[in-house]
Amino acid sequence: MNFDVSRLKPTNLVPSVISVHPLSPDYVQPVTLMVGELLHEIMRVIDVPAFDFDHDSTAKRLSAFIDDGIYDGFVAFDDAKAIGFATVYQSHSLYGNGAYGTIPELFVRPSHRSRGIGKQLLAALAGNAAGRGWTMLEVTTPPLPSFDRTLSFYERSGFEITGGRKLKLKL
Repeated sequence: MNFDVSRLKPTNLVPSVISVHPLSPDYVQPVTLMVGELLHEIMRVIDVPAFDFDHDSTAKRLSAFIDDGIYDGFVAFDDAKAIGFATVYQSHSLYGNGAYGTIPELFVRPSHRSRGIGKQLLAALAGNAAGRGWTMLEVTTPPLPSFDRTLSFYERSGFEITGGRKLKLKL
């Protein structure tokens, strides 16, 4: 008796299509939701209430950043569902040889991780940065060792550790 292998392959499933689009006012709401998911994930893992997240004020801030041209980025979609995003803004420094990009947020929903989406978002950011003539991209990971996997992702993507820790002073 021969086993019919075709029974193991679902025939009614359409493969998902991952696409990456430039950040625009149309994407403020899905990106704001994912910002909340990102911050809550970090706080859950480190067990510290490190962020104050308010959806409405974050959405207004993101809209203003986009309108003012001071924030750029990309949003990843699985068909029509937003599944990840990455943002960047222009920084300047003497050590960075002038203008460069700082990545404040990169997030892929857990259900879509380890599928190359983060790399697609980074590639879009890098292409955008090169087009602007920036000398580099810089990123800070969430606290280690809880986010060692995040650090490994950036290292596999070509980022190098330059030392230090991110510190903040609330004003």
